[in-house]
Amino acid sequence: MSFYDVFCRYRNSEWEAVLAAVSGADIERALQREFLDFSDFLALLSPEAERYLEPMAQRARELTLRYFGRAIQLYAPIYVSDYCENACLYCSFSARNQRERKRLSLEEVDREAKCIAETGLRHILMLTGESKKMSPVGYLRDCTRVLKRRFSSVAVEVYALSEGDYAELVSEGVDGLTLYQETYDEDLYRIIHPSGRKRDFRFRLEAPERGAAARMRQVNIGALLGLADWRQDVLFVGLHARYLQEQFPDVEIGASVPRLRPFVGSFQGSCRVSDKNMVQIILALRLFIPRLGIALSTREDSRFRDNLIPLGITRMSAGSATSVGGYTKAAGQNEGLPQFEIADSRTIPEIMARLREKGYEPVLNDWIAGL
Repeated sequence: MSFYDVFCRYRNSEWEAVLAAVSGADIERALQREFLDFSDFLALLSPEAERYLEPMAQRARELTLRYFGRAIQLYAPIYVSDYCENACLYCSFSARNQRERKRLSLEEVDREAKCIAETGLRHILMLTGESKKMSPVGYLRDCTRVLKRRFSSVAVEVYALSEGDYAELVSEGVDGLTLYQETYDEDLYRIIHPSGRKRDFRFRLEAPERGAAARMRQVNIGALLGLADWRQDVLFVGLHARYLQEQFPDVEIGASVPRLRPFVGSFQGSCRVSDKNMVQIILALRLFIPRLGIALSTREDSRFRDNLIPLGITRMSAGSATSVGGYTKAAGQNEGLPQFEIADSRTIPEIMARLREKGYEPVLNDWIAGL
């Protein structure tokens, strides 16, 4: 059994009608419970729950402080390649976009790493476009060796791999995996992934399990909010995260809440996700899975990120560049292909100062392999 079997039990439900039938009493009952079941989670994501955001926020703050304190872990992404074999409709890296591509040499990887490490950050997320030919596992392994010289924690956000491939990366020092399903609407998934290996919905859906089985210390999932109905996608993110927590209790399970951002292309998502919707999403996830790490990227602007912190955020990217070689690009050098536009362009010291002003402690390093 895998999460795909759980997914199949729920995928054809009439979610719109079920969500519309939620009453205030259902939400009040959920807010009184110590441990929520799926029906409670569904109630907290309903349109009716928009009237209860304040009591939800109070409960979410309490749970976040109980399980995570006032620590916010900071990390940075490092893009080492933007070659991609998929034709995803919503991404600048799509093979449809006829732009010059780049893959960093190991020397260039080290220069980028040095620039990031000088800020004090010790958690890094390595990303590539989805091309196994141009960014094979051997290349990922070599990059990991370089990054481990400067970072205590190296996570990857790359194309879906086999359990054996994940185990190979773990043996080199990779300790975290981030992989978004993008959308849990299987029909839409095939439309927006018209070609490439990523078109295989089930192989991608089961990848977090393969990573956890390969002994990743941390596994992070999510949906790209705005591609499909956000309530239904977040329902499945919550189901998926709880399944992973139950199946792999020794793995730290997290979720991200990325919204669609401007990119190279003309695709428009089918569902607008407002700031109010984002608040409801974070609150519902926190209440449903109190020990869930929730990450917020620089896709969101500085003001909104600051306001979301007390509601359940535990991890934030900082000082991000979303193009290959973006940290060491010289003045006048051609701009690389950014995966998406950044909304929060503050420096790491600026973000750290703001966190402290709000009473939170920015954490640059909380993991040393081997201890």
